[in-house]
Amino acid sequence: MPNGAELPGPDAAEDQALAADARLIQSVGRRLVAWAAGTTLLVLVVLAVALYLSVSSTLETSGVRQLDLRVDTLSGLVDGHGPGHRPNDGDLPTGYIFGGGSSGTFAVVLYDDGTVLAPQEAGLPSGIPDDASFEAALATGRDIRLGTVAETPVRVLTRRVRTPTATLYIQVFQDRTAEQRTLDGLLAVLLAGGVAVVLVAVGFGAVYSRRALVPIRDSLAAQRRALRRQREFAADASHELRTPLTVIRASVEHLRRHRDEPVAKVGAALDDIGAEVDHLTGLVEGLLLLARSDSGAVTLDRLPVDLGDVAADAASSLAVPAREAGVTVAVDPEPAIVVGDVARLRQLILILVDNAIAHSPRAGIIRVTVRRDRRSASLTVEDEGKGLREEDLPRLFERFWRGAGAPPGGAGLGLAIAAWIVDGHGGRIEAANRESGGARFTVRIPLAEAGPA
Repeated sequence: MPNGAELPGPDAAEDQALAADARLIQSVGRRLVAWAAGTTLLVLVVLAVALYLSVSSTLETSGVRQLDLRVDTLSGLVDGHGPGHRPNDGDLPTGYIFGGGSSGTFAVVLYDDGTVLAPQEAGLPSGIPDDASFEAALATGRDIRLGTVAETPVRVLTRRVRTPTATLYIQVFQDRTAEQRTLDGLLAVLLAGGVAVVLVAVGFGAVYSRRALVPIRDSLAAQRRALRRQREFAADASHELRTPLTVIRASVEHLRRHRDEPVAKVGAALDDIGAEVDHLTGLVEGLLLLARSDSGAVTLDRLPVDLGDVAADAASSLAVPAREAGVTVAVDPEPAIVVGDVARLRQLILILVDNAIAHSPRAGIIRVTVRRDRRSASLTVEDEGKGLREEDLPRLFERFWRGAGAPPGGAGLGLAIAAWIVDGHGGRIEAANRESGGARFTVRIPLAEAGPA
């Protein structure tokens, strides 16, 4: 590692991991949008090509049928016309005609040498007859192609017709202006509609990709939070375990140095060991409970229970510790039936009252009240201590959190366990300061006949 280089701290590493997750999610989101837009575009292209070809084929078939109809009409009228018998104008209905199935077509009758039989060649527009189509018809007997006459798009049909006196070729021109406009308009509509649909698909794809990635983003964030909590848990647990272990080790060393002394002279060391073992036991039990709750291994009983009775029983069991601390616990319960675990609810009340005892001054009063309203039962524990610091409120129920000036002996797990118990009963817990001084903890749990609070 280069001199002066430092490894990133946990926060920096977590920020880097979150940034990597964000980039991954954005990349996946872009790919989803690209897939949505690409798939929509592919479907539109296929449909547009199919529609365009279908319309083009229909128009072409209709046009060719019209040309064949004009040729069929003329082929029945050219008998007797040939070398030595040139028709007068009007004998053959060539040229441009209106009305009927061949309306809008221009017909020319040619000899097999390419000279024009009808109409009069002097009056033909430039480009009529079509020499290339005529040459092809000489070889195959029939030719149809697209071309241009006087900058007008046309379809040309040339067909061989045999008469008793000669072999003639009938060439019919069809104006394709309307057909081409129809195809150009269809193409413009398909292109504009396709662009609009693709843009809409991109928009909807972006919206739905964000919605679809929410669970993944939340899952990654939850994993990151779980890893962070695991690291914090390990660090805090090791810190909390170090102090009692140090005291026990020092007491054991003292006993070893005075192993020949009577027990009465080394009793203080034994008392220290006993107290720290009790502390460790409570700490390990709290850690085990929280660890098992995180893994879902702890289940709560679901039985009707009177929260007022549980509060009275739990508070009375702390009468001796309260008396030793010089405080009074006043319980004012009302009947409030909730569905829950009696043991855990009792543990919840013990934690809150014990916490109040630890923070109450001598001669202080701790008030425990249970009330009910239309939907929930409320448990309130109030003390007359210094109250809670505003900066401590957001982290009050975090594991191992101990505010400045907290009484010694605690591990910072009690309120975290209390919050877990309340959450397991579908309720909520809040902490605030009393106007007259001291802290107030309020728990709300749904009544047995009500839904979640």
